[in-house]
Amino acid sequence: MLTPMTGTTSWQHGPLLGFDTETTGVDVRRDRVVSAALVRRDAAGTHVRTWLVNPGVEIPEAAGAIHGLSDEHVRAHGVAPAPALDEIAEVIVAALREGAALVAYNASFDLALLDAELERHGLATLVDRLGGPVRPVLDPMVLDRMADPEREGGRRLADLCAHHDVTTGLLHTADADTLATLDVLERVVAASPVLSAAAPQDLHDRQVVAVAAWRAAYHARKAAGAAQAVLDAVMAIPASSALASPQPSAQRREP
Repeated sequence: MLTPMTGTTSWQHGPLLGFDTETTGVDVRRDRVVSAALVRRDAAGTHVRTWLVNPGVEIPEAAGAIHGLSDEHVRAHGVAPAPALDEIAEVIVAALREGAALVAYNASFDLALLDAELERHGLATLVDRLGGPVRPVLDPMVLDRMADPEREGGRRLADLCAHHDVTTGLLHTADADTLATLDVLERVVAASPVLSAAAPQDLHDRQVVAVAAWRAAYHARKAAGAAQAVLDAVMAIPASSALASPQPSAQRREP
């Protein structure tokens, strides 16, 4: 159960910086950014910036079917990766230094992939630029599960948009996904007095603990299942099988 904390709700009005990428796949070490969006939400309104990137590698058919970006399109209209990635990183770092909260859906994926891309192109990572950890990062997928752990159904962005009555544009474009993520965050936090009472830094720390606990529970369930399978197999072996104690072989007695 979540425990209330003393905090403030003023951060929900910004500045918040939403972040999303569309990529060539889901391997954070191997795949590349194809498009990205940063959406700033503050007292002055909502401001969207997007990048279309030519990754320099082919976009797999499965990935293109999701985000609709083709090799031909990014080659004709995309920019080189290094300048785009450097600019994206600089905007994120400037916002965090200003005191904004970074918001991303399944944030660990986008941030890990961005850092891998920065390293690939010989650029400083977010941690290097900040001189410390990237925080606070707010992930509506994690916060929603923390606030409502027993709810059945999926936790994809489209699932949470439907559950929280968030109107979306065409999902699986970086800007539409980022806008939807910010709207979902607002609804998730508003629906939970505990989340509403916590400051972004507190929520960041709670997310870290929650994800670690879920991961530990998952591995414990797997280990318990494997152990039970061994026990079931042992009980299924007939008593006359090889598990029975082997009899010593007869030896010829010397006269």
